[in-house]
Amino acid sequence: MATDLPRAIFLTGPTAAGKTDLSLMLADEFNGEIVSVDSAQVYIGMDIGTAKPEAAIQQQVPHHLIDLCDPAVSYSAANFREDALTAMTDITERGRVPILVGGTALYFKALVQPMAAMPPADAEVRAQLQGWLDAAGLEALVAELQAVDPQAWARIDRQNPQRVLRALEVQRISGRPISEFWAASAHDGRGGLSEAALDDFPWQVVQFAVSPDERSVLHQRIEQRFQSMLEMGFEDEVVRLFQRGDLHLDLPSIRAVGYRQMWQYLSGELEYRQMTAAGIAATRQLAKRQLTWMRGWEGLNWLDSQADDLFDQARQRLRKKVT
Repeated sequence: MATDLPRAIFLTGPTAAGKTDLSLMLADEFNGEIVSVDSAQVYIGMDIGTAKPEAAIQQQVPHHLIDLCDPAVSYSAANFREDALTAMTDITERGRVPILVGGTALYFKALVQPMAAMPPADAEVRAQLQGWLDAAGLEALVAELQAVDPQAWARIDRQNPQRVLRALEVQRISGRPISEFWAASAHDGRGGLSEAALDDFPWQVVQFAVSPDERSVLHQRIEQRFQSMLEMGFEDEVVRLFQRGDLHLDLPSIRAVGYRQMWQYLSGELEYRQMTAAGIAATRQLAKRQLTWMRGWEGLNWLDSQADDLFDQARQRLRKKVT
């Protein structure tokens, strides 16, 4: 990796791990600006459920890639890559350090290892597949994927409905398996970033992942955060989206963890206690998937978010490379 490249920091970790506090300290220490790497924070009007930084925090440290589009719009990893590169270039040209912070691992990977151009989402095809998923369950779709694209079946997270749906959607729209698109790009459908890909990236990157060492601590944080969201008015936030009339569960925005469960409560599918339990469980499942992705990243520096010297550890590792 060339040492004369501009510097950048990647900070990832599962939801509720403590990324925000550390990112603000790093931004203050290293003259940084934060680029959100969160597939839900791009949506306007989705604030509490996505844990967007408050206005006072955004005034303290500039944030990018927040409130980019309406929840009725689908925002893709390819959209993120274009927007993130633009933001990073702007930050660097002003003599500051871009600090990319978030838990959407696919966005990090798409940024460094771009995917071949794939067909955009098709609402009709997605609705058909979603209906099949609801009626027959995920196992039926996984079996279909194994039949039409065994390479993708072997690579993707088969416990993640959205990954399976997207693979089948691409195959139905284009007539080509999604694995062919992966083969034509640096993206392989798996989690993690390769150090070889980072060598070709036009920034010198230091990568961190922050998470409690104990899984039980993370689970407790997730439950506390969800309860706090409810106390802050999360239900009212989703009611405003629900009452618009043009949003539905087939949209990526409304399928976001927490929003989906609250939507089901407002639709009468779940009772309040069921919604709360389902929201917490879904968030824990998300954290598990995020950790699985991150364990495949090469060169990732892991930090225990419970450590008293968390910031000092990060600062020491960064000081030689970004100052």
